[in-house]
Amino acid sequence: METIEKPAAGGIVVRKNGAQGLAVRSAALIRRGIEDLSRESNWTRKPAFVGKASKVALSSHGNVCAISAETRGTAPRVTIYDLHNSFGQMALAVPGETPALAKHLPASFAWSRTGSYLAGAWAAWQPAIHVFDLDGKEFTGAFGKFQKLPSHVAWSPDSVYIAAATIGGKSASLRLWASGLRGAPPMEDAPLAQAGLPDWLERQTYEAEFGEEGAFHGYGNTVFSPDGKRIASVVEIQGEWADDAILIAEVPWLRRVQSFQAQGHVSDLTWLAGGDALVYCAASRAYRLDFEPLESQQLPFDAEFCVAHPTLPLLACYTSWQQDSAKGHLFIADLRTNTRYDECEADGVVEIRWSEDGAKTYAVSKDGMAYIYEPDFL
Repeated sequence: METIEKPAAGGIVVRKNGAQGLAVRSAALIRRGIEDLSRESNWTRKPAFVGKASKVALSSHGNVCAISAETRGTAPRVTIYDLHNSFGQMALAVPGETPALAKHLPASFAWSRTGSYLAGAWAAWQPAIHVFDLDGKEFTGAFGKFQKLPSHVAWSPDSVYIAAATIGGKSASLRLWASGLRGAPPMEDAPLAQAGLPDWLERQTYEAEFGEEGAFHGYGNTVFSPDGKRIASVVEIQGEWADDAILIAEVPWLRRVQSFQAQGHVSDLTWLAGGDALVYCAASRAYRLDFEPLESQQLPFDAEFCVAHPTLPLLACYTSWQQDSAKGHLFIADLRTNTRYDECEADGVVEIRWSEDGAKTYAVSKDGMAYIYEPDFL
């Protein structure tokens, strides 16, 4: 029987895996590895947790943060699951925490690049961003004041900044704080910078005729560039047939550098290694957006979620619809040839993450099934 170790208030789970340095690979090895990669699936499956989780976040070391209630009558908890250890389950707690009254409360969590820190907001806690140091086994503190909890939280690659995106129409915002870590200033409720209603955004419908249709809804999925100097955030537009936009802003001032009008609602975006382009998913299609010049190219595969490899021209993707199949698919895409391979049937995937060194990919579904991709050449 699996057991859950419940720490005292303020305690957190100990992460078993230590930080791993990034592997250095020669250009020749990269070319040979991609070309010689077997076309047989390198995905393995294993259960991560029992039951359905209302919110899931993956770390680069194979840890899963999920809100779940495994047994009837048990209050939902924020729990860490170790994909490499079936018994590695532990619950997080914050000072003054009270039992959650419902499972599907608003929440957003994000792991730092190394998997050492977790930041998150949950409606069962105080309306703030809470930070946990998993290596030091500490609840670091909380900051920010929210009327509506963030829909997305993101770390900068060096763990110095944390960004939070909220929806809510004219009151929505994209805000950035110093994390209080790695030489950053101490945590404060007031953000270092904030972006609100974009003055460059044009309404897509006439307000008198359509009400809120076509109006600014808020900020969605948000990711830092590989060098941490820019941030990309989805500018969400209300309406089933509305087109979202993508904002590229400077860090830490959140001044707009570029903006791009997408086609359809953007469900995910990821920076490519080098930071000169990103890939985004909209209306179940994948697109590459190059910054100089600012041009978008539709890629020849469906995808609702995708994440770029930290050093190679590869994407790990998920689509919930596949022709001639009742199930969704995980797959790897090679951006040099725009081809997909190493496919695996999967249902309900909600998050994908490459390991810090790029040797593995982790994916997890809302039903607690984990998928691990580990080809020989990586």
